[in-house]
Amino acid sequence: MFTGIVETVGVVAEIRDRADFRTLRITGPAWLDELPLGASLAINGCCTTSMAADGRGFTCELMRITLEKTALGQLELNSEVNLERPLKFGAELGGHLMQGHVDGQATVTRVEQDGDNRVYEFALPAELMRYVIHTGSIAVDGVSLTAAEVRERSVVIGIIPHTYQRTVFHNYRVGDRVNIEVDMVGKYIEKLMPERLRMTMTEVS
Repeated sequence: MFTGIVETVGVVAEIRDRADFRTLRITGPAWLDELPLGASLAINGCCTTSMAADGRGFTCELMRITLEKTALGQLELNSEVNLERPLKFGAELGGHLMQGHVDGQATVTRVEQDGDNRVYEFALPAELMRYVIHTGSIAVDGVSLTAAEVRERSVVIGIIPHTYQRTVFHNYRVGDRVNIEVDMVGKYIEKLMPERLRMTMTEVS
């Protein structure tokens, strides 16, 4: 589990394609070298596993389905990525609960400056928009955010200077693809409600 509070920005230092997966080496602060084998780490909101750590960097493997479903398949050498270690039991929950399971991709359709802040608009697939509510939580590339405005096929989000500077948001341009994880609560409710309604109708009849 993650909270969407990005700890640092890493850099893609190496990309290697294998027969059915891709290997990435990410460099960053010294604590990356301390990741134990098998440790979980969210890269742009996608939960990955550390396969090796060596001198301020770690290596992970991405399956083909991950490359197709997420925006990680578009990463290039020197691309910056958001990094977050898993939530520790008893730690402060600063953002919202996230699984690191990317639901799909969105497209950046607007980037505007509003004083010291920035405003971004993201176009989402219809199957994800139904889980986005006004002032609800949404994760963009692993960053826990609040939906300031929800439109028919897009969501508008405001970004403060701190988030802009300490995440990959400062790299976004119109047309870029990003990872989206919607609030898991809505998905569970959607799955449970039909069964609950069926049980209620049975009780009434």
